[in-house]
Amino acid sequence: MKAFFEGIQDLFVNYLFAPFDLFRFMENWWSSNMMNWLFFVIGSVAFVYWMLELKKYNDNGEEDKSVTSHSYL
Repeated sequence: MKAFFEGIQDLFVNYLFAPFDLFRFMENWWSSNMMNWLFFVIGSVAFVYWMLELKKYNDNGEEDKSVTSHSYL
């Protein structure tokens, strides 16, 4: 069983996360945090898109806002 978990460790440390070692040893803070900035930009774009979609449905009046729409209200 120990070999199974060591195999999982070897897979992640030596193969899947190996490209992140490049970022770890960079001298420049901006370039070493490139993945963080990429994820931040993707998340921000997704958030803005979702808010615009919610606004579009709200403006069209497609949502039932009556008090009886949910039984717990």
